[in-house]
Amino acid sequence: MGAPVVHFEVVGKDGMALNAFYSQLFDWTIDSNNPIGYGMVAREGNVNADGVGIGGGIMGAMQGMEDYPGHVTFYVEVPDVEAALKQAESLGGTRRMGPDEVPGGPVLGQFVDPEAHLIGLVQAAS
Repeated sequence: MGAPVVHFEVVGKDGMALNAFYSQLFDWTIDSNNPIGYGMVAREGNVNADGVGIGGGIMGAMQGMEDYPGHVTFYVEVPDVEAALKQAESLGGTRRMGPDEVPGGPVLGQFVDPEAHLIGLVQAAS
């Protein structure tokens, strides 16, 4: 069985403007009430008639990254972020971050594939 895509992420220069855009475009309820203003899009309420859909997040550039152009990516759930990062590197990918534990949350990692597409990893809950 393959690893599932479990989260998407849109990061750009103006998180509030992106939240407004996607909220209006797709009728998403976006909750940015957290210390870093990460706009959480809950899976619940954002699924099709068959119950298919994933949650995600939208945010602006963090302090010190104002010149970062942003990215759109997805996160794949894996049993071990470090092992997946090492495998990505062995296949020609490049580690960008991680594994890093989000306070009170999951372990994350990111890499770019051989064509420079940013891909996220999230460690499955044990």
